[in-house]
Amino acid sequence: MKVIGINASPKGDKSRTLELVNATLNGVKSEGADVKCLDVYQYTIQYCTDCGVCYSKGECILDDDFSNLFDEMMDADGIVLGSPNYIDSVSAPMKAMFDRMADAIHCQMFFKKFGCSVCTGGGSYEEVVRYMNKVLTTLGVTVVGGVGVAIGSNPSALEPAKKQAFELGQKLAQSIRGEHMFQEQDEIHAKTREYFCDLIKFNKEKFAHEYDWYVRMGWMK
Repeated sequence: MKVIGINASPKGDKSRTLELVNATLNGVKSEGADVKCLDVYQYTIQYCTDCGVCYSKGECILDDDFSNLFDEMMDADGIVLGSPNYIDSVSAPMKAMFDRMADAIHCQMFFKKFGCSVCTGGGSYEEVVRYMNKVLTTLGVTVVGGVGVAIGSNPSALEPAKKQAFELGQKLAQSIRGEHMFQEQDEIHAKTREYFCDLIKFNKEKFAHEYDWYVRMGWMK
């Protein structure tokens, strides 16, 4: 079992978001999984140009570090996303990463992976946790929960949040092993695949790579 954490804070080792990501990964590790933490600020990720080449050929015209980061995600059984609250959203490098994943969304490439999200904020965090988990769901990931903490006026709140993150990591590992069921999300994933199957079938010539993907996965009806 392999789980990666992706931290999207610019503060490096001084990041309190990183502390939450690492606490989650420690919970995963306590269940016997291999873990790895990645700093998205160490990757060069250009902005998506909406050229559509990924839909047709499964390739990207941009030459940067995104493919390395994406390969790490594809190789993992579980994904932990972490970002500070940047105006009720994630920081720019994580958003750039999300925007480069349209092909993965169409193809539901993260189906059967599990994930969760953590966030630190000065006054709020709920919106960001929901957003990151929504992105995971859109990719086909089954979400096991999220943890956030507002520390602007109460820095000591980070410690109990780290305990919650540790327990979230344990649940993530247990879910990967099949110890928790998520029937409602299973139904959402099935409907999402059906939607994209119809979209790709309608655009068969333009989305040639994605059509072939659905055929190989046995999802094309």
